[in-house]
Amino acid sequence: MVSHRLDDKIYAVKRVQFEDFSEEKKNQIHREVNNLAKLDSEFVVKYYNSWLESNHLFIQMQFCLQSLKSVLKDKPIVFGRQPEDQMNVFEYFISCEIFKEILECVQYLHQSVPAVIHRDLKPDNIVIKHNIKSNRFIKLCDFGLAVDHNITESTSSRCEHSIVGTRKYMAPEVYSGIYSQKADIYSLHVIGQELFGIDVQDSQSSETNEHFLKLPLKCMYRTLVAMMSTPISSDRPECREVLAKHNEWSIDKSVVINHQEFNSK
Repeated sequence: MVSHRLDDKIYAVKRVQFEDFSEEKKNQIHREVNNLAKLDSEFVVKYYNSWLESNHLFIQMQFCLQSLKSVLKDKPIVFGRQPEDQMNVFEYFISCEIFKEILECVQYLHQSVPAVIHRDLKPDNIVIKHNIKSNRFIKLCDFGLAVDHNITESTSSRCEHSIVGTRKYMAPEVYSGIYSQKADIYSLHVIGQELFGIDVQDSQSSETNEHFLKLPLKCMYRTLVAMMSTPISSDRPECREVLAKHNEWSIDKSVVINHQEFNSK
């Protein structure tokens, strides 16, 4: 984090020492810079500049104080529940808004020309920065593992030189080195489980005593199960398909406003 002397704004500056890096690692860093530069959108962390100095690469980016990782940690505390307890309508509504924005961010990558596969989606790489104009909060960052995916010429991207990403969030097909943008959908299903407290291996985890959440939670459970589809990754829905059913797995703001607990505060 640095403050610019001319505009007095706060920026994030990533410093990378090149000296001891392999060619593969150097190429990964260059990919991050290139991907940040071309993905100029409210859905991704804004790239400003980069430069080489004394065998270091400096990348100047938009500064974002929080990540989804910190939100997941603080969310139960903010809403006054134990991690194993059920969500109330307020927390579920906020979780739906967060998930919706994450889906929109990833959909932006997948519909870019050429399409971009992030390959390392996880709470650390999803950051919070309020955009006053659009009233959005979620952005994606860390594009060092992102690759272009040419849908018109092939059905998958090949990466034989290494296993990429963070294993907990990694789609099984990534281990084979042949995968599509559906690998990102798998990562999103893991993030969705953490966000909504759902275990796709346990259907009872979608049960709730909250009347207004019974149907939405069951729909969210089915959605996350579909998003983890394996070994046939092509069966996983696109982000736009999950977003199209937003009104089924989310709850309307009016439900929150008219809820008894809301009116009692």
